[in-house]
Parts: sequence; structure tokens; C-alpha cells
Amino acid sequence: MSKDWLFPSRVQNLLGRLWEESTSEEDKEYLSTAMDALDFISQSGQFHDFEAYRESIKDDAPPLVIATFDTKERAEAWLKSHPNPPGGAKVLIDGEYHHVFCDDALKHRHLPRGRSLEYYLREMIDGGLPPPLATFDTLEEAKTWVDSQPEPPRQVIITIAGEPHLVAYHYKVGLRAIYPLSRAAPPGSINYTVEPE
Repeated sequence: MSKDWLFPSRVQNLLGRLWEESTSEEDKEYLSTAMDALDFISQSGQFHDFEAYRESIKDDAPPLVIATFDTKERAEAWLKSHPNPPGGAKVLIDGEYHHVFCDDALKHRHLPRGRSLEYYLREMIDGGLPPPLATFDTLEEAKTWVDSQPEPPRQVIITIAGEPHLVAYHYKVGLRAIYPLSRAAPPGSINYTVEPE
């Protein structure tokens, strides 16, 4: 798919044609919503972020995070002072995935821990792991290698002391991370037949 500046309008033209051809009011509403979403992305100056997000999906990268924090206290301070909290987004707190939860009616904001990474790792394992790119005796050696890479690896498998690990680059926050695959959700814990809401 083209990455030129005409991309949003080409997709909107296609969606518009489908809208005109549709006889279902429900389908027309869905198509209108998709066109509005593309228009919002374009009008709010988020097209480059959207392209980077699509590239990360193509690369099968780990779930997107929008911020990273060393401590829960710093994350909560950020969320408390945020003028427009990004409800539903994911953040990393000390290497752990958390979800941004906001209930405007109750004026309640919090960051429950999520299992996005565990499910992602399980899907990787179930899909078959590629051979490791590198092998290390210690985590410190692996971190030194990861930090020395001029181009951060989007996602590669390495082994540390014989155990497989994922090296991932969270492009949105500029973070290079190493995750042990032993953190994966247990086999059979993912229900692939659940329809999205």
C-alpha cells in the first residue's frame, strides 16, 4: 500500500464507493465511522503515527505503548495531571503492561495491570519461534548487545542462559526491551473464537 500523502483520500474514496453501493443502513453507519476515523487521523496530524502503527502491525510487533514509567507513582501522577487521558491505551510501568482506565462519570482514573504482553508472547510461541539471532550467558551481556545496536531490532529472539527471550523496540517511546518468553500466557488460555465487540 502506498505511503504517499494521498493514502487517506484513496481509502476514503473506496469507503465512499462502498457506502454508495450498500443497501444496509447498519453497514453505511460502519463505513461512515471508518471514514470519520481516517478524517480524524488526517485532520489531527496523526497520519505519521498511524503509518508507524500500521508498520508495527505488519512487523508483528508487541502491543503499542504510549508511555513508559519507572514507578507506579510516576505513572499515576502522569495520569492524574493529564488534561485528556488516553483511555484504553497501554503504558509500561517497570516493564509491565498497564491499561489506562478512565471513568469520566465517576471522575476515576487508574492503571490496572494487563496481560497484553503475555498473550502476545503466547501467540508468538504458538506460531512457531524463529531461530535465535544471538546467544548470551547473562542478562547484562544481552542488554549490552541490545543497547549497542545502531538500529533497534523491532523484534528478535535471543537466548539468555539457554532460555528464549524476545528483544523488542517500543518505537513510540523509544524503549528497547528484553522479555523472557517464560512470561507467556499458559497454552490454551487464548480464546481465538471470541468475536470482537
